[in-house]
Amino acid sequence: MSVDVYLNFNGNCREAAEFYAEVFGTEKPQIMTFGEAPPNPEYPLPEEAKNLVMHTRLHIDGSNVMFSDVFPGMPFIAGNNISLAIVNKDEERIRSYFHKLKEGGTVNMELQETFWSKCYGSLKDKFGIEWQLSYDSEALRDEH
Repeated sequence: MSVDVYLNFNGNCREAAEFYAEVFGTEKPQIMTFGEAPPNPEYPLPEEAKNLVMHTRLHIDGSNVMFSDVFPGMPFIAGNNISLAIVNKDEERIRSYFHKLKEGGTVNMELQETFWSKCYGSLKDKFGIEWQLSYDSEALRDEH
């Protein structure tokens, strides 16, 4: 069993999922829109919701990360209540992910040696999602 992460976006989920697929070298996301869901006559779908992402998923370094847009009119707060941590024993992969994710984002802590890792950094990406990237020579997850 693993804990999967679910991220909500405010209309730019498709762009975010495609960006993350490119950063992490995963398959292109399979996207289900609200318009593709079976219609419910009691709740007609607003036109602006039809192309929004109801669900998509990426497999990133051994974890499933799921994404959706919030339904129009639902409250939305950009990424301030979650951070995603990537711990990997491939230092070059950590460096590559960090440099791609920081494009258009804000670095909280540049990649550097800390007491827990010889290569650790944190940032908020251009979609407002917080990331922590850490090299660990004995990381349990050794995918790819």
